[in-house]
Amino acid sequence: MFTPKTMFAAASIATAALLLTACTADDTTDTQSGLSLDLENLATTTTPGTEPVDEVKWNLPYEPMSLDPIFGFNYAENTVTANLCESLVRMKPDLSTEPGLATNVAQPDDTTLVYTIRDGVTFWNGNPLTAEDVAYSLQRQVGETATSYFASYFVNVDSVEVTGPSEVTVKLKQPDVLFAQAMGTAAGAIVEKAAAEAAGEAFGTPDGGLQCTGPFSLEAWNSGRSIQLAANPGYWDATLAPKVQRLSFSFIADESTAVNALRTGDVDGQFFYLPPAGLSQLENGDEVTTTYGESLVFWTMITTNLTGGLADERIRQALSLAIDRKGLAKVVFQGAAVPATTLAGPGYWGYETDAFATAFEEFSADADLEQAKQLVAEAGAPAEPIVLAVQGSSAVHEQTANLIQAAGQAIGLKIESKVIPVEQFGNLYFDENAREGLDGFFTTNYGNFADPLDVYTMFHTADSHNYSGWDGADEQLAAARRTTDPAERAELVIEAQEHITKGLSWIPLAYEPVTLVQNTRISGATASFAYLYAPWAATIGGVK
Repeated sequence: MFTPKTMFAAASIATAALLLTACTADDTTDTQSGLSLDLENLATTTTPGTEPVDEVKWNLPYEPMSLDPIFGFNYAENTVTANLCESLVRMKPDLSTEPGLATNVAQPDDTTLVYTIRDGVTFWNGNPLTAEDVAYSLQRQVGETATSYFASYFVNVDSVEVTGPSEVTVKLKQPDVLFAQAMGTAAGAIVEKAAAEAAGEAFGTPDGGLQCTGPFSLEAWNSGRSIQLAANPGYWDATLAPKVQRLSFSFIADESTAVNALRTGDVDGQFFYLPPAGLSQLENGDEVTTTYGESLVFWTMITTNLTGGLADERIRQALSLAIDRKGLAKVVFQGAAVPATTLAGPGYWGYETDAFATAFEEFSADADLEQAKQLVAEAGAPAEPIVLAVQGSSAVHEQTANLIQAAGQAIGLKIESKVIPVEQFGNLYFDENAREGLDGFFTTNYGNFADPLDVYTMFHTADSHNYSGWDGADEQLAAARRTTDPAERAELVIEAQEHITKGLSWIPLAYEPVTLVQNTRISGATASFAYLYAPWAATIGGVK
């Protein structure tokens, strides 16, 4: 449980480690309990490669379900799509933004955004990018029947219209500070209208193809085996013209197999969203470089319902108080993480930094078994075991479950784990039936840009990610979303953060950096969280 300073000491300032600029594996050392990583200096880029390369082989932790950007809300999908489909606004490696397919965004009032579309951009098939393509790409995410995984960013959109030869105007029903920021994610990605309409529901699948404007084009998707991209010779941005002619993706889910493939050179690189069990092997070898990047990712335990073993807030608070987060970060994450006291950590403070930092210091990650036992005694231990889902082929999932089971046992709670294959684990986010029989599951979760409100909006009862229906901060979250003044918005977000952190429908566990592994024959991949939404492979080249 995280409670105000009156009950616990202030969090260590060291926990602000994810505010960060540059660090590589050279800054790490081996210890018996894992890596000693300087998380105060995380990377945003790696040295651009200078030489042409015929092919780079990259591994994904699983096969994407779709490459249609409106279904790109997970690691494997976005790792591929980020190189294919560009957004109206481009996320830079330092997580700031710059013009993308829109050269300008005007906001004449709080409910109107006017996008000027870049001239001279073509899709891979040579057809020019038009305002109609832009309007279509946004319109398909508007309305109650929209199937986009980013639909929550469009709930306040009233209309999207072409208002000039190179101009699209978005009218909002009310001010919404998240919509404009979301245009730097896959929510703002543009596809060709004609290609999408022709393919229908098959668009973005192995059978339906894809049509976008990015520096790589989709060459082939051999279902179950590989995805192959080719350099786009007509790419509009000369600064990101690929040096790699072919980018091939494999789908090795097993961590040990993936580590071995990297060490033998069977694959040239991978982003790990959790540190693999063989991280030290990679660090100690000469075959690869490992880089830790600036991140918005946090490790958390989600409560799936408020009718089971985690229904009583006191039980959630007791479990949180019993968890040894420092031990988890040091042993389970091998030092490549820091204990989390809130869900949206320092990496999210894109505005009003001092206000968020002050509020952050009110919370502590220290364990307190005696208070935890007292809370269990007051609430009464659940009669049935608390069941937590863990992802197969993940040592971090398994070890975290073991740690929490031990924590529960120490305070009188019986906790069981249920292994779900990595290929099916993503269903927990979108399929209520997949969560049947579970009280919670572990996840590396994230907001999409540097605004804590983007994380905490998931706790509004209207949001699809609020699986348990927890309703302790609706008023503050709704007000913050329509508040355009940064200082006023920060006050509301901080108030919501306090309720959410105390209510613990999600229990924060650790803040994670991005872990990037590249073969020593190449360099240049984006090292930060921006790899999910911007063309991270366009700067890869050979190393002399």
